[in-house]
Amino acid sequence: MIPKLFNVYPPVHLLLAAVTYTLGAGIARYLGYSINFAVFGEGLLALLSLQGAAFFLAEYFRLPLAALADHESPRQREKFRLTLLQVSFATLTLSFVAILTLLFTRTINILSSALYVVTFLSMVAYAIPPIRLSANGYGELVLAIYLGTFVPAFAFLLQSGVFHHLLSFVTFPLTLLALAFLLILNFPTFATDLKYGRISLLTRLTWQRAIPIHHLLILLAYLFFSSALLLNIPWGMIWPVFLTLPFAVVQVLWLQRIANGRQPVWNFLSALSIATFGLSAYFLGMTFWLR
Repeated sequence: MIPKLFNVYPPVHLLLAAVTYTLGAGIARYLGYSINFAVFGEGLLALLSLQGAAFFLAEYFRLPLAALADHESPRQREKFRLTLLQVSFATLTLSFVAILTLLFTRTINILSSALYVVTFLSMVAYAIPPIRLSANGYGELVLAIYLGTFVPAFAFLLQSGVFHHLLSFVTFPLTLLALAFLLILNFPTFATDLKYGRISLLTRLTWQRAIPIHHLLILLAYLFFSSALLLNIPWGMIWPVFLTLPFAVVQVLWLQRIANGRQPVWNFLSALSIATFGLSAYFLGMTFWLR
């Protein structure tokens, strides 16, 4: 049962959210705000639990005929759906407890509270009918904004209580890389999604449109990072992100190679997309924490 839960809520999503959250706190530290590590931990717990609840509820509300795996009987599906509902309630409760703890100890400010509400509503729209964006091809957009913007912004606001243009500069290109990463994850399951009638961003866009869009997302992200000097952002804080540029280039070339009819190696392509997004956030976070 636990392996099936990890299929629904892959550990890589948990890890990437933790990395971008740490990046947001690192930006606050770089700007001179002292880090309250108790608040840091409670905020991280609140977001990761909320994310887990969204993933589990999204899977729970799938059509009963849409199997998670081949040879899965209706009885097995129904039993697993009940488990998903129970686990989602538990993780959602954990998220609320973490936020209530911050409220009762008066260590959460208005802006971070408002952002948590927006994040919660976004996850509801992602997972729960009647909107249920995860089922109509727009769920990847929600998750990209969540990973690339909401998570680091929440960590930053918890520590600072105010916005700063540096946060926006970092989160916008990261969101583009997150969307490219999530789009890549759709490719290995494309045939299965068509078989079971599941709508993803890839099936909505089609291969022909998705591949150039993926390439454009990667290009725009690094071009935006390159504009640091024009926006008076210290180059010393941004250049480490370009250490991931080789991964991004190979990712683009490998996907184009598959589009041209070559044999796909999906695990390699998925690993490249994780490295491009995850290491970009990691290198930026380490730079902000160490400066």
